[in-house]
Amino acid sequence: MSQSLSKLYVHLVFHIKITSVEIRETDQKKLYAYMGSVIKSNESIPIVINGIEDHVHVLCVMSKNIALSKLVEEIKRHSSRWIKDVDKHYKTFAWQGGYGGFSVSQSLHDKTKRYIENQKEHHKKMTFQDEYIMFLKEYGIGYDERYVWND
Repeated sequence: MSQSLSKLYVHLVFHIKITSVEIRETDQKKLYAYMGSVIKSNESIPIVINGIEDHVHVLCVMSKNIALSKLVEEIKRHSSRWIKDVDKHYKTFAWQGGYGGFSVSQSLHDKTKRYIENQKEHHKKMTFQDEYIMFLKEYGIGYDERYVWND
């Protein structure tokens, strides 16, 4: 085979540091648009980005030319710098060090997209912590709860 081809959907989830200021609702759409531009600059395709004041969900098609950890690093690093320039409110803004990265099959693409689009409604019923543990369990990812929430 002379050509390398792939279509890898990934659902990313990451949270602000516990000591960070929250993301104001008025700035969320601009932040998500900026994150989308970072994803594109890393040869990947943003599908939907959404969240609430303390965390973000991203559904994207990953480039075959970048590792998951590098893509997340780029999104977090650039968005953190960007939001600090938006307003003095974000002077202490920071993302937690970790993240969740979950593969999404073509058959679950639409369901995952809707899930991410409806974050505000979803989090009226479920905390981020419960949501994240649910994902870890659904995907069979082992974890030590002592370290899941540390910055």
